[in-house]
Amino acid sequence: MTALLDAGERLGRDELEALQLERLRATLRHAYENVGFYRAAFDKAGLHPEDCRTLADLSRFPFTVKADLRDNYPFGMFAVPEDRVRRIHASSGTTGRPTVVGYTERDLDTWADVVARSIRAAGGRPGHKAHVAYGYGLFTGGLGAHYGAERLGCTVIPASGGMTARQVQLIQDFRPEIIMITPSYMLTLLDEFERQGVDPRSTSLKVGIFGAEPWTEQMRGEIEERFAIDAVDIYGLSEVMGPGVAQECVETKDGLHIWEDHFYPEVVDPFTGEVLPDGEEGELVFTSLTKEAMPVIRYRTRDLTRLLPGTARVFRRMEKVTGRSDDMVILRGVNLFPTQIEEIVLRTPGVAPHFQLRLTRQGRMDALTVRAEARTGASTAEREAAARSIAAAVKDGVGVSVEVEIVDPETLERSVGKIKRIVDLREAR
Repeated sequence: MTALLDAGERLGRDELEALQLERLRATLRHAYENVGFYRAAFDKAGLHPEDCRTLADLSRFPFTVKADLRDNYPFGMFAVPEDRVRRIHASSGTTGRPTVVGYTERDLDTWADVVARSIRAAGGRPGHKAHVAYGYGLFTGGLGAHYGAERLGCTVIPASGGMTARQVQLIQDFRPEIIMITPSYMLTLLDEFERQGVDPRSTSLKVGIFGAEPWTEQMRGEIEERFAIDAVDIYGLSEVMGPGVAQECVETKDGLHIWEDHFYPEVVDPFTGEVLPDGEEGELVFTSLTKEAMPVIRYRTRDLTRLLPGTARVFRRMEKVTGRSDDMVILRGVNLFPTQIEEIVLRTPGVAPHFQLRLTRQGRMDALTVRAEARTGASTAEREAAARSIAAAVKDGVGVSVEVEIVDPETLERSVGKIKRIVDLREAR
C-alpha cells in the first residue's frame, strides 16, 4: 500500500506541520494583500498575517461565513485578476444569492490531485471505470469527481444525475468498478435495479464513493449488503474546494482522512467559536492552504464532527458528519437530527430507506411527522406495525413524540443531488 501513496501522504507529522505553517502564513498574506474583505476583517481584529507564527495562532483570526461570500457576490472574494480564473462554480442560491467560487489553472490541478488521492484511498485504481452520477454544471460534484478520476487514470462515464432507468442500463452494459454518487440517489438506483428484476449484487461495481449529504452506518450496511460493494465516504464543499477535502480509506472505514497538506481543520464550539481539542464534537472549520483564486480563512462549514488521530494515513481524521448545526431541529426542547431518524427507519421491517420529516404547528406547539415509504408488497398490517415501531423508537431513542405516516412506495420526492429531508410547514415567526 505504501508504494501507492504520493509524496504528501508520506510526510511525517512534524514535516506535515512545518509545511502547514509555511503554507498557512503564505495564504494569510495572499488573502490580506488581494481580498478587500480579508484586509478589512484582519484590520478590524487588529491582526496582520505576520502575527501568525504558529499553527495555534490561527485561532486569533476572524471566521468566514457563507453570508460573507454572498455579500461579496459575485467576485469580491477572488484574490487574483479575473483573467487568471479558469473556472467558476456556484451554489444553487435557493436561499439567497449563490456562493461563487473560482479556480486558477493551478487550483484545478490541485483539485484533480486531491480527488485522485481520494479515489485511490477508496480502492479505485488506474484502469478502473468510474460511473460519475453527481450532477454536472455549476455544482462542484460532477466535474470535481470527473477530473480527479481522470487524473488517477480511470475511464470516466459522465452519467450525471437523472434518467435513473438509463443509469441502471449503463452500469450493466459498461461494467464500471467505481460509482461516485449521493447515498440517497444510490438508494433510488437500488429501487430501479429491483424494479427491472436485476440483482444489484450481480453488477461489476466494487466501490461506491458517497458524498454531498450526511449518511449513517446503517445506510452503509444497507448499501454494502444489497450491492455487495465497499461503501466509503468522501467529503468536500464548494467554498473550500469541492469534493476531495477528506476521504474515508477502504481498508479502515473509520472516518475521513483530511488532506491536511491542503486544508487545515479546526473544530469549534458552534455557539462560542472557541477551538475545541481533538476528540470533542463541534463545528468543522477549514482554512485553505494552497488555493490561489479564492483562499478561505477559517470558513465555518456548519457540519458537526470531531477530529481524531490518523490511522491509514498520517493525516487526522474527521468522524462521519452527524448533521449540520443549521439542520438541527429543536422540537419541544429536544435537539434532533435527520440522521437519528434515518438510523431508526433503516432498521424497521416493512419500510424502504426513504423518509421525510414534516414540521407543523399545532396550537402553540411544534409537531413532527415522519413520512416513510413502505417496501413493495408490504401489507396493511406490516405498515401499521412499522409506524408503531418508528414512533416508539423515536420516543425511546430521541425523547420526543412524533406522528408517523407510512406512504406508498415511490411516493416521496426523489433527488439526484442532496435530498431535502426536512419540510418546514410552520408559519413564519
